[in-house]
Amino acid sequence: MGFEYINQMPTPAETKQQFPMPRSLKNLKAERDREVKRILAGEDNRFLAIIGPCSADNETSILDYMNRLAKVAEKIKDKILVVPRVYTNKPRTTGSGYKGLLHQPNPEQLSDLYAGILAVRRMHMRVLKETGMTTADELLYPELVEYTSDLISYMAIGARSVEDQQHRLVSSGMDVPVGMKNPTGGDLSIMMNAITAAQNSHHFAFRGWEVVSDGNPYAHAILRGYVDANGKNIPNYHYEDIRNLFELYEKKDLQNPACIIDANHANSGKQYEQQIRIVEEVLHSRRYSEDCRKMVKGVMIESYIEDGCQKVGGGVYGKSITDPCLGWEKSVHLLYKMAELL
Repeated sequence: MGFEYINQMPTPAETKQQFPMPRSLKNLKAERDREVKRILAGEDNRFLAIIGPCSADNETSILDYMNRLAKVAEKIKDKILVVPRVYTNKPRTTGSGYKGLLHQPNPEQLSDLYAGILAVRRMHMRVLKETGMTTADELLYPELVEYTSDLISYMAIGARSVEDQQHRLVSSGMDVPVGMKNPTGGDLSIMMNAITAAQNSHHFAFRGWEVVSDGNPYAHAILRGYVDANGKNIPNYHYEDIRNLFELYEKKDLQNPACIIDANHANSGKQYEQQIRIVEEVLHSRRYSEDCRKMVKGVMIESYIEDGCQKVGGGVYGKSITDPCLGWEKSVHLLYKMAELL
């Protein structure tokens, strides 16, 4: 085969032994998981804000951001449950570009997945220890889910992965909610099929084992916009789009029908400042329609310390090296505004 075998990866057990979960944090993790599930099931009327940098690229600036975020989260906790985005692996459409902390613990150096696995666990662990907040990440590599399964409270399946069989099957065995994004081409039936698959039990191969999953009743939809045949960004966060999804859910025999709106990506055309207007419109739709209020459980916001983005090696502290993000001051203002509108 055309592979060069470089390093044998540490096992999840070895990695967890190197960075063990303190006993004092296990109950906190379990409670955070319950809170997210209760919101998605409609048993808790609070709103989810899954917010943070496009990519977790630098441990120092990420922890700086997360510690700031924890203080805001405490002030709005009666209305909003903040789940920080700590996205440690990034899908790349053409395979080139920065692939995230997992591949490059130092974005300016070559890939080192062995070091990356350890860096990913350490970062999620530090966020939990320092802020008391469990995190959200993207499930890009299903076989790696066990490395951080005891730390993360929310997983997203990206637009490029949502049609993949292994992503769907592994999601069916996860203990935390999994959000399925609509694909880049916009066909919602693909996303709905993924949710259906994830909510059911399956018999499949995983990490060298024959396994049976329980099914994940908290698999749900994420609307992130799409790109049409002419390469134009088409948003799908408007009231009519939410109603359409509501009607699709009504035709399916699915548990806990729920939706998260991704305010960036194709919904904003990656115009990061538009996230403010998009979130406000989503909250207006929830106030206008009881069906929308019941189904739309939260938003995703890409946010960092500085507005916009820069190239790798740009040198601006707390500025994204992948998609452009909303800066800190605007993000804080938006979170407080959300709490007022809910």
